Amino acid sequence: MKEQAVLKNINDFENKSLLLVDDDNPFRERLARAMEKKGFSVAQAEGVQKGIDTVKTSKPGFAVVDLRLGDGNGLDVVKEIQNSNSDSRVIMLTGYGNIPTAVAAIKEGAIDYLAKPADAEDVEKALLADPSKRAAPPENPMSADRVKWEHIHRVFELCNRNVSETARRLKMHRRTLQRILSKRSPK
Repeated sequence: MKEQAVLKNINDFENKSLLLVDDDNPFRERLARAMEKKGFSVAQAEGVQKGIDTVKTSKPGFAVVDLRLGDGNGLDVVKEIQNSNSDSRVIMLTGYGNIPTAVAAIKEGAIDYLAKPADAEDVEKALLADPSKRAAPPENPMSADRVKWEHIHRVFELCNRNVSETARRLKMHRRTLQRILSKRSPK
């Protein structure tokens, strides 16, 4: 049997409200349904402002916030959650994980940082994890090739899909970058 580093069952918490802030509507809806089945009372927001407004009215006990939202940075929502309820357990989600943003999320009060696509099981484990124990390694972590591919595509998007500028910033030959961009993502 696998050792679980889970603090409690959701029913052991007084405030079972969960705020999901993500601009990816299908992902957010799917995660909301799954978390409701796990016993959470779920509220949804698709952007920073709507997330902050929801926090001011409901003071959630749990939150899952995407880092990059259409109208700003998810860290602003995390700050507001921590200001309104410092006992809230917040998880940051992002499709572009990197060390500086993970550190910023933890400094703002997030208890964990997960890469998309995270499933409901991963989110629940992170939300209910015992803070005094070390987190268990992920069941299916991204391969090193996948992490490299994600990073290259993130820089490519940040450079407005300009191959020459992306190659210059990544310090690689433009043709090498074009070959990488033309391939499918590794598993």
